[in-house]
Amino acid sequence: MPFSFRRREFMGLLAAPFLRGQGAASRNVQARPRSKPSGIPFNARFTDVAAQAGLRFPTIYGPQDHKDYIIETVGCGCAFIDYDNDGWMDLLVLSGSRAAGSSEGASNRLYKNNRDGTFTDVTEKAGLLRTMWSSGVTIADYDNDGFDDIFIAAYGRNYLYRNNGNGTFTDVTKEAGLLEEGDRWGSGCSFVDYNRDGHLDLFVSNYLQFDLAHAPKPGSSAMCTWRGVPVNCGPRGLPFSHHTLYRNDGRGNFTDVTREAGISRVRPGYGMTVAAADYDNDGWPDIYVACDSTPSLLFRNKHDGTFEEIGLTAGCSLSDDGAEQAGMGVGVGDVNLDGYLDIFKTHFMDDTNVLYVNSGKGYFDDQTIAAGLGVETRYVNWGAGIVDLDNDGNPDLFYVTGNVYPEVERKHPDYPLKTPRVIFRNLGNGRFEELLDEGGPGISATHCSRGCAFGDFDNDGDIDILVVNLNETPSLLRNDMRGDHRWLKLKLEGTQSNRSAIGARVTCSYGDKRQAQEVMAQSSFYSCNDPRLHFGLGAAETADLEIRWPSGARQQMKNVKANQILKVREPEKS
Repeated sequence: MPFSFRRREFMGLLAAPFLRGQGAASRNVQARPRSKPSGIPFNARFTDVAAQAGLRFPTIYGPQDHKDYIIETVGCGCAFIDYDNDGWMDLLVLSGSRAAGSSEGASNRLYKNNRDGTFTDVTEKAGLLRTMWSSGVTIADYDNDGFDDIFIAAYGRNYLYRNNGNGTFTDVTKEAGLLEEGDRWGSGCSFVDYNRDGHLDLFVSNYLQFDLAHAPKPGSSAMCTWRGVPVNCGPRGLPFSHHTLYRNDGRGNFTDVTREAGISRVRPGYGMTVAAADYDNDGWPDIYVACDSTPSLLFRNKHDGTFEEIGLTAGCSLSDDGAEQAGMGVGVGDVNLDGYLDIFKTHFMDDTNVLYVNSGKGYFDDQTIAAGLGVETRYVNWGAGIVDLDNDGNPDLFYVTGNVYPEVERKHPDYPLKTPRVIFRNLGNGRFEELLDEGGPGISATHCSRGCAFGDFDNDGDIDILVVNLNETPSLLRNDMRGDHRWLKLKLEGTQSNRSAIGARVTCSYGDKRQAQEVMAQSSFYSCNDPRLHFGLGAAETADLEIRWPSGARQQMKNVKANQILKVREPEKS
């Protein structure tokens, strides 16, 4: 085992007892000096078109000028979903509530795509109008009937909405065996076919144990003060919850298999975003859980219905110097075009986000500083993605930001509540550069954001971004591309595999580049991306594809023409 893994594990064990004495993990590191700008043109430009598109309802989450409880600070995610199968991505924006005062209008919102750049709110018609403390969302066709269903993790209880195929949804949480006793704080969640039987199972992380009636007040302990200002308490100082794995029997019923799968043997930490994918390239989905202020978790699939947690030894649990970090959001992609899935994880202010580069066997090297990401430490960072924003064939890094302590800005103006979005452009040589002005007004605008999802709402061949803003309407960042970079978008459908093709791996070769992507049901922060895999191709006019389906079947396609949305159905078993 390489020395760096041993050091990280040793340092983590040493550091944890001391770091748990404070409310939120931050290494208090200084930003690295910036390099001279590359001068390479960036051909993507983002404009917030949410208002003209009709996204008119705010995401209610606690009061605006202060937060008494941690439940009011964490926020929620969003999703791209084609709920009516018309080939145009609709939008789902989650919402919370308020512990005190009016929560009027607070509800998750489903917006139908009108195919002309506008959307219609169909929440009530669809049967989704409800006030709750929503956290995460995962989208997939769990019953293989051809229509995508919705699972929402929330404080209090979780919700499974079955798509009826006629524009409406039915709450089937209880009937499906997912209605648990007592209050839980469901956070990250993902559909995943962990046993590869063609039926989507469900993994749900839980953030912490929280009782609003007995929650400590701001300033009541050392965990409730930040920079000398009384703030909401936690996460440290509050008890852990646990994570749950449910097995789908193929008849619409889920069974809790947490104990028999080995999930319950692990110290859970403060679980946040779930990103299920095959990180060690063995054909079986693993489960990564970003954890706030505790070591993040990587559950390796052992192919027999059980998992082994290997985050520390795999090198994706702590920072390179062995410190716990405030893991919130997770982007998954192939940053260096070697055919393996890397992890980008977002953290608290006065710390760097982290880039874990995959060695190919599910072991990771922390390349944060080498990649140039250490220049930015100013923000609290949330939803994130490894996505090719300018279609040049090199996946970029994007994330949204926003503080958790509205009260602090009055005393410390250098810690504002609302902060901008961030793009690190991939230079193609293992390094990234932060774009300070080139991304357009949608990037520089300041908001208190949480979840974000990546997709192509106008089907024009580039990546647009949906962003949750607390106590504001969402942002819809339309990507207005310049230049003639080409692209390819793939919509996969399983036959032997689960119909949503969750877990399918596509390796796309274009020009002299080779990039891997996987169909996932959650990443970013509590959010779900457009299920169509998007590859920027640069100048390449064609691409070669290798598809590894969740069933294990393999398919190759040669000389696929660029600039198209291609639907691919898994070959029937002969």
